[in-house]
Amino acid sequence: MANIHLRPATNADLETLYRFEQDLIATERPFDPTLKPEPIHYYDLAAMIANPEVQLLVAELQDQPVAGAAVDRPETRLVASGYARIEPAKPYLRHPAHAYLGFMYVDPAHRGKGLNTRIIEELRKWAQSQNITELRLDVYHLNTRAIRAYEKAGFIPHHLHMRRPV
Repeated sequence: MANIHLRPATNADLETLYRFEQDLIATERPFDPTLKPEPIHYYDLAAMIANPEVQLLVAELQDQPVAGAAVDRPETRLVASGYARIEPAKPYLRHPAHAYLGFMYVDPAHRGKGLNTRIIEELRKWAQSQNITELRLDVYHLNTRAIRAYEKAGFIPHHLHMRRPV
């Protein structure tokens, strides 16, 4: 997709990122009966953008200009996101820290085009530049579409987190 550009998110992207977050929550809500009723937020997006230990990426689609339009430059819009956050590892693990991936969102109209894989690859490169050797993420066990996407990007199942109401 030559007209898709990956870049770090900025505060100017916050309105769209808040919409992505709500779409992601709506997608995940059927997988998690423990989520509070709306409205909820998963992330402090402005703080993530400002944090040097977080790389929040967006995929920006450059639409071709309409013939005869008054403006010569193409319109751009965000179509995907994802972040890597450096976290300390448990003291008994081989690596001292890992990059935790989250906010992996692709606009429904652009799914299946490899955007998630591209974002993960860029986040992997960023993590490597920070001397991180391990990527981690969480996915709901019934979210088979997401599991397939992560496996396609090289992730393997590692640990199943379980819960039980008391």
